[in-house]
Amino acid sequence: MAASALGWVQEERSEARDAVHHRTRAAHTDGRLLPIVIVNTSVGGLMARCEASCEQGDRLRIDLPIVGALPVEVRWSLGGRIGCRFVQPMQPADYYTLLGALRR
Repeated sequence: MAASALGWVQEERSEARDAVHHRTRAAHTDGRLLPIVIVNTSVGGLMARCEASCEQGDRLRIDLPIVGALPVEVRWSLGGRIGCRFVQPMQPADYYTLLGALRR
């Protein structure tokens, strides 16, 4: 992580994020269905708005166009947002097909 002159910390990411706005749902391992809005994504994961409580380490299955329900692990949860890592990163060709569908 790198600190800025303003004192806040910026996380350095190895993957570029693509902005999207896609409403879908996620299934928690306890059976709860969670409405979410995906706001950005990459081949390795996504960030979403989610009103339900999720904790770091939770496993979800997120419904996505084209590729179907994918398992993710919640890496962080803060203020109604969750950052998730795909259990299996996507192949670039699959990712760009998904990205096109998410941006429609």
